[in-house]
Amino acid sequence: MTAPKIEIYTKWGCPYCVRAKALLDHKHVAYTEHDVTMGGAPRAEMVARVPGATTVPQILVDGRALGGCDDIHALDRAGKLDPLLGL
Repeated sequence: MTAPKIEIYTKWGCPYCVRAKALLDHKHVAYTEHDVTMGGAPRAEMVARVPGATTVPQILVDGRALGGCDDIHALDRAGKLDPLLGL
C-alpha cells in the first residue's frame, strides 16, 4: 500500500497551522507544505482546489480536502484520521 499524498496550505505565524503540522508530525507522516503567506499563485491554487476556502490551514489527503486544524483534530479524536493517513 502506498502512502497517501498529504498537503497542507499554511501562512507564516498561524497558530492553527502550527497545531495542524504538530499533529501530522506526531503521527510521523510526510506532507508537502504550501505557504500562502504572500498570496499570489499559491493562494489561488488553494482556493481552486478547496472551493470556498478562506482560512488556513487547509489539509488535503490524495486531493481530498479534510478541512482545517479543528477538523483534523476532530477526525483524530473520532479515530478516523489514521485510516485517511494510511496508518
